[in-house]
Amino acid sequence: MRSKNNLPKATFESAWKIVQENAKAIKQMQEEEKIARKEMRKSLKTMQKELGGISNSNKESIKALQKELGGISNSNKESIKALQKELGGISKSNGEVAESYFINSFDKSMKFAGQKYDAIALNLRKKISEINLQGEYDLVLYNCTSVVIIEIKYKARKEDVEELLNKAPVFKQLFPEYANYDLYLGLAGLHVNVTAEKEAIKKGIAIIKQVGNNMVINDDHLKVF
Repeated sequence: MRSKNNLPKATFESAWKIVQENAKAIKQMQEEEKIARKEMRKSLKTMQKELGGISNSNKESIKALQKELGGISNSNKESIKALQKELGGISKSNGEVAESYFINSFDKSMKFAGQKYDAIALNLRKKISEINLQGEYDLVLYNCTSVVIIEIKYKARKEDVEELLNKAPVFKQLFPEYANYDLYLGLAGLHVNVTAEKEAIKKGIAIIKQVGNNMVINDDHLKVF
């Protein structure tokens, strides 16, 4: 009952390098826009001062200058939007890198909290339209008595803990055949925010991280849901 997806070949190092390069490009473009706007406003202010009483013709000149200033801003905004879109694609790639790492690690070990698991499901989804209920799970481990739901993030934050907690009761409604099984939760991240880790420990959720070349699971505080 083991299933695998075609996993991306991207590495964490290559994805992170691209993220940094794009972030630097966006910052540089924002600085250039700021300087351009400042210079254009200065020119506009000087022209208004020199024109004094100004005729309709001069008013039109000022309007043209203001329009040009807006055009410069809009042009840069479009460029920034394009880079942000690209950056969004990189973020998606980062998520795929994280999924690839943790899925491969669990697929090899099939262990969690000292238990051996028989099956693994990836990107599990189910929807029951009649009761307007649906769920999506990154990785689920099964054996005869237990189920483990693992949420995978590139950067795990505190809000991810609450999101994972909300998935537990929904899972048992979507899959009633596991209603009497012990249900465990795990939050996996290549980077785990300190606040997120403290909150997960408090709520009884396992923290799963990469330490060197190994996957490390902190489950001393694990709770059955």
